[in-house]
Amino acid sequence: MSDERWMRHCLDLARQAEGKTSPNPIVGAVVLDRKGKLVGEGFHERAGKAHAEKLALAQAGKRAKGGTLYTNLEPCKHVKNRRTSPCAPAVLEAGIARLVVGQADPIRAHGGGASWLASRGVSVTRGVLEAECKEANRAFMMWARKGRPLYVLKVAASLDGKIATRTGESKWITGTAARADGRGLRARLDAIIVGVETAIADDPRLTARGKGMRDPVRVVLDSRLRTPLASQLLPANTRSRAGVIIASTENAPKSREKRLVAAGAEVMRLPRNDAGYPCLHAFSEALAARGIASALVEGGAQVHGSFLEAGLCDELRLYMAPKALGGPGHGWLGGQGIGKLQDAFRLRWHAEPKRLGDDLLLIARPR
Repeated sequence: MSDERWMRHCLDLARQAEGKTSPNPIVGAVVLDRKGKLVGEGFHERAGKAHAEKLALAQAGKRAKGGTLYTNLEPCKHVKNRRTSPCAPAVLEAGIARLVVGQADPIRAHGGGASWLASRGVSVTRGVLEAECKEANRAFMMWARKGRPLYVLKVAASLDGKIATRTGESKWITGTAARADGRGLRARLDAIIVGVETAIADDPRLTARGKGMRDPVRVVLDSRLRTPLASQLLPANTRSRAGVIIASTENAPKSREKRLVAAGAEVMRLPRNDAGYPCLHAFSEALAARGIASALVEGGAQVHGSFLEAGLCDELRLYMAPKALGGPGHGWLGGQGIGKLQDAFRLRWHAEPKRLGDDLLLIARPR
């Protein structure tokens, strides 16, 4: 139980940097002296800054000798061309007698620190709260293993699955508590993605808007570069310091590109899929190459459908209001649709429904 207790403390420390370390993982570390007393702790604040293990060891100083180091991700043992030096040698130099690790590092060039320390006489315990440690770093694991961001699809809808009335009115289907929860997601993920129709119809800012919250990179899927030059999300029209990417296609008008770039956006040209939209797999690779390890997909319906059809939904968060709109209003899921029930997109409930004011939050993940 003691090992689990201290590993949970590592995770609590790590979560203080949630949304700030990409493409690095969130990591917390704890040092106990040889008598089991806490003498050092730390967490990785952001990419390029000191790793958690080194911060904890520095705080412990000479008291680390003969003690135990806990960390949710094994100490790195790499590699050249890094912004920081490896942690495993620092652990050995500090005289740590026992290392307790939650999970291995999935990046081969960085991993192996636990085995390296074990070969030099350090007692190593692996896999403590491994599932919880992997859950905390889902985005990093996806980025490291599959070379793409982790995608969270977010929907605010009525009981009958509508995101707008038949006249297009959509503000606000859900209440203030649900909207605040959704904006908190923006601060925890690296990017937020909408389609150009949403950018035109709603003129969103796509910011977190909470005090001290970091804004995500704003991304618009816009095959023909129709994003309005007066859009609130463009750097020229907002106070947010977050970047803006317009993901378009190879044949989009160059004149529009020049104007959007002049307004502070980056235009990303991508190959087209069969429907003429930007290829989402090429798009995913391009985001990952920019260090974007997680993204919130806010729609609209065509965008949500495209991501599901491409197999790029890692979590669905459905904020459901106790309202029914009826009629031919706009549903939250577009795309081609399926012809047979056996071909339906299959998900599983991930958590119990959560009350947010009058609304419910339902979370599902792919089977």
